[in-house]
Amino acid sequence: MTLVAFEALAVTTILPEIEADLGGIAWYGWVTTAFFLGTMIGIVFAGEQADRRGAGPPYLLGLVLFAIGLVIAGLAPSMPVLVVGRFVQGFGAGVVPAIGYVAIGRAFSVEERPRMFAILSTAWVVPGLIGPVLAERITAAVGWRWVFLALLPLVIGAGALVLPAMMRLGPVDRTEHPDEQGAFATPFLRLRLVEAIRVAVGAAIVVGALTADLWLLLPGAIAGAIVGLRPLSRLTPPGTLRGAAGLPAAIASRGVLTFAFFGLDAFIPFALTNGRDRSTLAGSVAVTVVTVSWTVATWIQDRWIVRLGEALFIRVGFGVLASGIVTAAAGALPGLVPFWFIHLGGGLAGFGMGLAYAAHSQLALRSAEEHSVGATTASLQLFDNLGIALGTGVVGAIVTFGDGAGWRSGDATATAWVLSATVALGGVLLASRLPQKLVRPRAAAASLGGDEGE
Repeated sequence: MTLVAFEALAVTTILPEIEADLGGIAWYGWVTTAFFLGTMIGIVFAGEQADRRGAGPPYLLGLVLFAIGLVIAGLAPSMPVLVVGRFVQGFGAGVVPAIGYVAIGRAFSVEERPRMFAILSTAWVVPGLIGPVLAERITAAVGWRWVFLALLPLVIGAGALVLPAMMRLGPVDRTEHPDEQGAFATPFLRLRLVEAIRVAVGAAIVVGALTADLWLLLPGAIAGAIVGLRPLSRLTPPGTLRGAAGLPAAIASRGVLTFAFFGLDAFIPFALTNGRDRSTLAGSVAVTVVTVSWTVATWIQDRWIVRLGEALFIRVGFGVLASGIVTAAAGALPGLVPFWFIHLGGGLAGFGMGLAYAAHSQLALRSAEEHSVGATTASLQLFDNLGIALGTGVVGAIVTFGDGAGWRSGDATATAWVLSATVALGGVLLASRLPQKLVRPRAAAASLGGDEGE
């Protein structure tokens, strides 16, 4: 998780430099969008395979694909090839949190899970503190390509440490749920993977329409919906697309959360370098502020969530996120307020994410049946990454449109962020459909060694 975090934060930091080298502002948002479209497919694959085959085999495949994606991105001669590399990386990276969630759901008690989610967030602390600055220094010293290529030996080392433990986390015992056997048959798994690909293609069509000519916007959105909405409904609990009360609302709310936040987060360095004429170093500091504030808030929810409930943290998180996005948007406008308002707004937004993001995870795991932890976490992370892909794609489309229309970069970015803030406020309303009381804790799953536990 630490290496995935480092790579994600590093690319966000150095993306203005990559765009300046390879050219193609229209591909700027796609570098992030493609990563998370690949992640969407990876998490569905990993969640289903973890239930059927155990955590080890999908985890190993994810490591291999992540490494291949690093090589493609590091050697990319153009932005489109970089986008392809990021897609492959995304598939591999999607496996990592999916397997992590499955391990937490099956190997730790309900009382232990908030602490585990806080630890996962802490995996972003070191990358958040040194990753952006280190990536900026590597880029300045030897070039941005080594930000990708230098991670390869670390991926191999980390995989060697984690893989033995994942191999001990075997498949779900289907004998207690014979009626579910069909859901774990190979043809069904293949169908779900095909449906995940259709969702990713549908999202890509929508983002592509947004970044193309204006007259393609409506037909592109319709085509994307036709391709992606039906399979998305089959990959998630009934009622998710309309935000039905309970688990469906929790999953839908997570997508709204990531749409709003990552539309801001992916363009913070761009707003500072292109909009306010600040250095890449200033952008790296902003990324660090966002990451650290997210982690601090995650530990706060760990301390209080069992007592106060997930829904409260999610509602408050959405409100803080919206206020942070508005503050950053003001900072992106040249001459209105000091540039460091972007840092302040990013910090507030990160704090809101820390309150709400892990709370969604805890609520989903509490609501999941023991035999469907993998499928439930895959649904949660599917909406998670769909929100990221669409959020960064929409903001990127607005920035690209503004660039073509002759707008100042700061004005275009601020305009796009106002939309992100509006989506965050909509999340406050959606959060009213979440369960208001904690679900009765269920028995913990089998331990990593296969022994039964309480």
